[in-house]
Amino acid sequence: MSFFTSLQRRSTRGRTTAEDGLTTHDHPEHKPDEEAAADHAGGPRDVEAAGPDVGRSREAAAAGDAGGGLRGRRLVAARVTTVLACLLVLFTLIAPDEVSRLTPAAFVRIPVEGLLGVALVLILPARPRRVVATLAGVALGLLTIVKIVDVGFFTVLDRPFNPVFDWTFVGAAAEFVTESIGRAGAIGALVATAALAVAVLLLMTLSVLRLTSLVVRHNTTAGGAIAVLGIAWVVCTVLGAQLVPGMPVAAHAYDHSLQVRAALQDRKTFAAESAVDAFRDTPGEDLLTALRGKDVIVSFVESYGRDAVEDPEFAPQVGAVLDAGNRRLRAAGFAAQSAFLTSPTSGGGSWLAHSTLLSGLWVDNQQRYSTLLASDRLTLNGAFRRAKWRTVGVMPGNTRDWPEGAFFGYDRVYDARNLGYRGPRFNWGTMPDQYTLSSFERLERAKRDRAPVMAEMPLVSSHAPWVPTPRLIDWGDVGDGSVFGPMATAGDSPEAVWRDPARVRAAYRGSIEYSLNSLITYVETYGDDDLVLVFLGDHQPAPIITGQGADRDVPITIVARDRAVLDRISGWGWQDGLKPGPQAPIWRMDAFRDRFLTAFGPQPHSSR
Repeated sequence: MSFFTSLQRRSTRGRTTAEDGLTTHDHPEHKPDEEAAADHAGGPRDVEAAGPDVGRSREAAAAGDAGGGLRGRRLVAARVTTVLACLLVLFTLIAPDEVSRLTPAAFVRIPVEGLLGVALVLILPARPRRVVATLAGVALGLLTIVKIVDVGFFTVLDRPFNPVFDWTFVGAAAEFVTESIGRAGAIGALVATAALAVAVLLLMTLSVLRLTSLVVRHNTTAGGAIAVLGIAWVVCTVLGAQLVPGMPVAAHAYDHSLQVRAALQDRKTFAAESAVDAFRDTPGEDLLTALRGKDVIVSFVESYGRDAVEDPEFAPQVGAVLDAGNRRLRAAGFAAQSAFLTSPTSGGGSWLAHSTLLSGLWVDNQQRYSTLLASDRLTLNGAFRRAKWRTVGVMPGNTRDWPEGAFFGYDRVYDARNLGYRGPRFNWGTMPDQYTLSSFERLERAKRDRAPVMAEMPLVSSHAPWVPTPRLIDWGDVGDGSVFGPMATAGDSPEAVWRDPARVRAAYRGSIEYSLNSLITYVETYGDDDLVLVFLGDHQPAPIITGQGADRDVPITIVARDRAVLDRISGWGWQDGLKPGPQAPIWRMDAFRDRFLTAFGPQPHSSR
């Protein structure tokens, strides 16, 4: 017996339904002979002729018809509400958390939590049942919110939200929104988000309560359905049935609970990894001996991923920039070697990549990052400092104090507040990369009688939303950056560009070209025998650029005029030039610190 048929039979027996709250006795029935008399009477005169009884019967019939119509509309509305409640709960339990997987086949799944929930409803007494249903509704509401966040994480970072590690991204996202649309817009977005979260929790709780009443009224049908679907779930689990790759028909929604368990275990794993440091006790005089007297810049190019040099949509133009730069640098006496590193993150979370490269540890989540900052791990920056280099962090994206600088071993941290920039903001990018490099040259390398300097310098012009992008000018005209003023308002706004994914990808490509040209022309203009430049990507861009499931490889290049520097890494097998080819070596990013310290110093002293 179907659900709707059952409801109809119950109502015809005069029992109150949960959907409409009415019975068949809420209005008078019409006798056949009265209805026939009324039909026979053709108008007012006939009614009058027939007498008052017939007139009253006509009025009663009309009232009955009106009441029946209202009751019918209520019943339809109630049934529609029930169907919507069912769809909402099912959507939360079985909908994929990646936009690319939102296909009809993805919804042909059996959620085990739904089966267990219905079974629990059937065996509980009335009062505990309502409490459990309310709690289940709140839990499903929270699951819905997490699933919405998952969609956002997959869209930007190409991975799901981790409820243990990823709360720090809330602050990063709020900062990005504030810098992009202003404080008022960010507050409005926050209020709208909070209202949506409350609405989701309320609607889901009401939906579960409504469906609980439905299951109780049709307990026999519900019990049979649970038995059949339970058997089907077990069979699909055993067979590993999938209609969409990676999405079993036998579905479950407790992946995030497994993440919590893995997160707790990961703390112990990272502690064990951190305990091993071959360079912890190496004295400064034995570190980086092959780079004595050199200025070393480690520059991260935001979102400079493997796709920038290999995807047919970007590679011709980006490759042309690198090839032309290679020719110009070679003419100026410089040489370069390149390869790939695998980043611990994708689409965002640049600080995870920075700390991985500099610490020699795999830092792929915020828990590991926080643990690292609380440790005494020797970073690459710290090794230079121990070896008597002046160490600086040039952080144009930082707009407030950055206490992490002390851990990384910097003598001085420059940020957006003290680099002397007087030009306009370029959306999230506080200043053009050319200005950042020019300011570093003025503040550090142009000084007389100084110690060699080691700088970490994340460049920001290729940060999303990738518009507006500045253009290169003569280095002598950079000044305080006010010259860049007209560029910040040129071209279309980010809102206009982001309506078209093709234009977004074109903007990304243009920003990468600009950042690379800034580095290349910096070396041309200010490079000398004592400059060593290491530049690399921090991570691949968001999936709107790469598509879902892209690898996490980023290019890395070392540039120097002193050939002895590159001779030290000849055993690495890296390829000549600024652009790594498809067959270039690929290392994990955490391998770089130890290999770099080994190549440019004596063999490490083993220590635990």
